[in-house]
Amino acid sequence: MKRIIHGVKLLTVVFLFSSLTVSAAEKIMAEELVCEYHTNPVGIDVQKPRLSWKIFSDQQDVLQTAYEIRVADSPANLKRKNRLIWSSGKVNSDQSVNVEYQGPELEPMQRVYWQVRIWDNQNNATKWSEPAFWEMGLTQPELWTASWITMENEKEGEGSKPSHFLRKEFSTSKKVESARVYVSALGLYELYLNGKKVGDELFTPGWTSYNNRIQYQTYDVTSMVKKDNALGAILGDGWYRGNIGFSNQRNYFGDKLALIAQLQITYSDGSTETIGTDESWKATTGPIIFSDIYNGETYDARLEMPDWATAGFNDSNWGAVAKLNHSKEILIAPQGVPVKAVEEISPIEIITTPKGETVFDMGQNMVGWVRLKVKGNRGDAVTLKFAEVLDKEGNFYTENLRAAKATDVYILKGEGEEIYEPRFTFHGFRYVKLENFPGTPQLDDITGVVIYSDMEPTGTFACSDPLINQLQHNIQWGQKGNFLDVPTDCPQRDERLGWTGDAQVFAPTAAFNFNVAPFYTKWMKDVAADQGPDGKVNHVVPDVLNGAGGSTAWADAALIVPWQTYLAYGDERILEVQYPSMKAWVEYMKNRAGDDYLWIGDTHYGDWLAFATTRSDYPGATTEKDLIATAYFSYSSGLLAKIAKVLGKTNDAEKYSALSGNVKEAFVNEFVTPAGRLVSHTQTAYSLALAFNLLPEDLVPRAAEYLAGDVDKFKHLTTGFVGTPLLCKTLSDNGYEDLAFMLLNRKDYPSWLYPVTQGATTIWERWDGQKPDGTFQNAGMNSFNHYAYGAIGEWLYNYVAGIQIDTKNPGYKHFFLAPHPGGGLSHAKAVYKSMYGEIKSNWKIEGNQMVYDVTIPANTSATITLPSASADEVLRNDEPLKSVSGNFRQNDGNVTLKLGSGEYRFSYPL
Repeated sequence: MKRIIHGVKLLTVVFLFSSLTVSAAEKIMAEELVCEYHTNPVGIDVQKPRLSWKIFSDQQDVLQTAYEIRVADSPANLKRKNRLIWSSGKVNSDQSVNVEYQGPELEPMQRVYWQVRIWDNQNNATKWSEPAFWEMGLTQPELWTASWITMENEKEGEGSKPSHFLRKEFSTSKKVESARVYVSALGLYELYLNGKKVGDELFTPGWTSYNNRIQYQTYDVTSMVKKDNALGAILGDGWYRGNIGFSNQRNYFGDKLALIAQLQITYSDGSTETIGTDESWKATTGPIIFSDIYNGETYDARLEMPDWATAGFNDSNWGAVAKLNHSKEILIAPQGVPVKAVEEISPIEIITTPKGETVFDMGQNMVGWVRLKVKGNRGDAVTLKFAEVLDKEGNFYTENLRAAKATDVYILKGEGEEIYEPRFTFHGFRYVKLENFPGTPQLDDITGVVIYSDMEPTGTFACSDPLINQLQHNIQWGQKGNFLDVPTDCPQRDERLGWTGDAQVFAPTAAFNFNVAPFYTKWMKDVAADQGPDGKVNHVVPDVLNGAGGSTAWADAALIVPWQTYLAYGDERILEVQYPSMKAWVEYMKNRAGDDYLWIGDTHYGDWLAFATTRSDYPGATTEKDLIATAYFSYSSGLLAKIAKVLGKTNDAEKYSALSGNVKEAFVNEFVTPAGRLVSHTQTAYSLALAFNLLPEDLVPRAAEYLAGDVDKFKHLTTGFVGTPLLCKTLSDNGYEDLAFMLLNRKDYPSWLYPVTQGATTIWERWDGQKPDGTFQNAGMNSFNHYAYGAIGEWLYNYVAGIQIDTKNPGYKHFFLAPHPGGGLSHAKAVYKSMYGEIKSNWKIEGNQMVYDVTIPANTSATITLPSASADEVLRNDEPLKSVSGNFRQNDGNVTLKLGSGEYRFSYPL
C-alpha cells in the first residue's frame, strides 16, 4: 500500500514539474542524502550548505547527466511547486557530491526539507528521493538572549574541583509544536531535561581554540517537554581548565566553568517562548568530587541528589549563580563529528599478577572507560586504575603514563547493585586494576565503553597474511583511539594533544578508514585560528604550548591535511576556507629561508623517533633537519601552487610554482652531489627527495638506487615520523616493490609487524616500545597507542589492493584500480565507501590463475590495470575480453582498460 501511495504522489509531482518519463528508472535510485557530510543535521551555520547523494543501480555504465533539487519548509510542500523555497530546475551536470544550495538565505533556526532526482545517461529519470532535511542554528550572535552563568562563590582550592550542577524549572501551558535547546559551556557539559540526558554526545561542546571559537550544540527536545519541567546541567573541568599539556598546567583557557543554554519553544498556536540561562538558575556541587581528563574521576554516590533535574525537586539549599562576562560572538555551530560511546568490549580474562594485583584484560588497547557493576556497603571505595601493558614479570605497568594518574574511584552508597561510569574523563588502556572491590570480582563486573569521534567507517583491508590483517586492525584502532574530537598523539598519558605532524603524515590513511572530511573541516579551522600573525603554525592545535610552533613537517599540516581532504572527497571548500592559512605558512617559510631559498638553522623535530642503535660503527639514521625543512619548503610551495590553480588563483599558482622551483634548485645545490647522493645518506632523505620530486630527472634512478641499497643493506627500515609514510611508496614507485614488501613482511625489530608479534592491538609510538626481552623503551615517551606509524595503511589500500585516487578527478569521480600482488600474498581485498558508493578491489591467486573482482559505483569510472596479463587470455565476467571490450591497451606485460560503473570479474593465467 505504501509503495502505491508513493507512486501516486510521484505521478502528481511529474505532472506538476515536467513531462519526463520515469518508467525505466525503477532500477536507478538516488539515496543516502547528506548535507555537509551529515545525515539530517540540526543546528548548522553554513549559509550555503553542500548536498550530496549516492546513485544505486543494478546496471552497468550508469552516469548522472542531470539533477534536480527541490527545497521546501515541509515534506508536503516539496510536492507543491508554488510552495518551494528553491528549485534548482533541471541542471545538466554529473555532479552528485557537494552540490551547493543556491536558494535564498535561510532564517536562523529554520528547518528545510529537500529531495533530489537525477537523469542517467540513457535519459531515464529516477523517482524523487525520500526527503531529507537540514536545520539552521543560531546564526547571529544577537540571537543569544541567554547569558553565560557560573557558580557564585566556588570554593577555592588547588587541582580539580568538584563538578557543578545547575538547574532551572519552568512550565508550559500550551501544546508544544517544537522545542530546540542550544547549549555550550566553558568546560564540559551534560544537559538534562526532566531527568533524562539530552542527546548521546560526549565531551561537549568539544575542544576548539577556545579563545577564538567555542562550539554550541543543538538538540531537538520536542518530545521531552512536559507541562512542568526542569532543565539541568553538569559541568566538568575538561580541557578548558583541567590539566592540559605538560608540567601540571591548569586553567589554560580560563579558571571559571560556565554554562549558556537557550531553550526555544514553538507552540501549536504559533507563539514562541525562550527559556535561557540567567541569574534565576541555581547551582551546587554533587557526587563528582574530582574530575580530570588526565587523572580520572572520583564519584561519591553518597552525595547523589535523586531527581535533581526533575520538576518539584527541593533545591532550597542550592546556591546562586552569577552572570559571566564572556563573548557570545565566538559561539559557532559544530561542523565536526561528535564524540560518542560507539562500542562496548567485554574483558577476556581476570589476572592475578605476581604482585597479587587483580587485573582485568580487555583484550584490546582501547580508549574510554569501564562501566563498573558492584554491590557493597555504604562508604566502600572501589579504585579502578588503567594501563596499556603489563611489565616483563606480568605486573601492572603505568610508568609510561608519566604524571597522569588515570584513576577512577567510586564510593558506594550501599543500596544493592550499583552501576558507575565516569563522565568527564577518558583513559587509554587494555588492562584495568581493581582495588578494594567488595567480594570476588567476576568478568561481567566491568564492561569497556569505547569512545571516539563517531566517524562513518569507510574502508577495510584484508589479505592472506593474518599478521598484516592484525596490523590493519591496529591501524584502525589507533585512529579510533586518537580521533577524539581532535587528532591526538596518544590517549593515555599526560599529553593527548593535537600534534600537527602526526595528523599530516596519517591523513591519507585516515581518509581510507573513516570519513574524516567533517572531522578535519572542524580541526583545520582551529589550525588557522591559532596560527600566529607571522604565519607560524603551532606544534599542537588547539594550542596549549603558548604559541610554540614552526616545525617543518608538523606545521605543513596546514596545507597537506586540506589537500588530502580535497583529494579524498572532492572538497574544494576546505581549500577555499584554509587558503589564507596555507599561504601564510608558506610565506613564513619563505621569510625564514631568505634569499638563498634554504631553510637552515631553525629548530625542528626532524625525522622524529627514527631508528637508533648503540652500535659504535653506526650512530643511527640521522637526517639533517635543514634538509627536511628545505624539502618541505619546496613541497608545500608547490602544493600551494596546485591549490591556487584549483581555486582559479592564476597569479598565485604561477608565483608559488616558481618559488617551489627555486627552492628545489637550492636543495639540489646544497644537499645533492652530482652523482645523486644526498648529504644525509638515509632512507628518509632519499624518500623525501624522490617523493617530493626534488631531483633532476637524470639523478632519479641513481637516488632510487641509493635508497634501495640502504634498505637492502640493513634489511629493515630506519625511518621516523617523516620518512616512514613515504618509504614503501617511494620504493614501489621506483621499481623496488620487492624491497617494499620485504619491509612490510619483516617481523623483527624494527618493523611494522614486530609489535604485532609482541601482541600489540594498536600502533606503537616507538618501533621498540616493548623489546623482545619484555622490557620497555624510555618511559618518558613510550605510548602504545600512537597512530603515526600506521601511515603504512595508505600503501596497503592503494598499492597492495590497488585503490588509487586520480588527482585530476578528486573524490573518486574517476579513479585507478591497479593491484600489485607480491610479498608472498595469495589474496588481498580492499573495500572503500566513497562519496559515490562502494569501491571494491579484490584479487586472489588460485594456482596459476589470477582472479580479480572489482566494483565501480554509479556515476564514476575507473581505469583498471591487470598485472602480468595478456589481453588474449583475459576473461571479463567469463567472456573473452576482446569480444566484450575494445577499450583496452596491452603494455609492459599489463592490460589497462577504462570501465564505467558495475561489478566485474577478471580472470587470466599468470
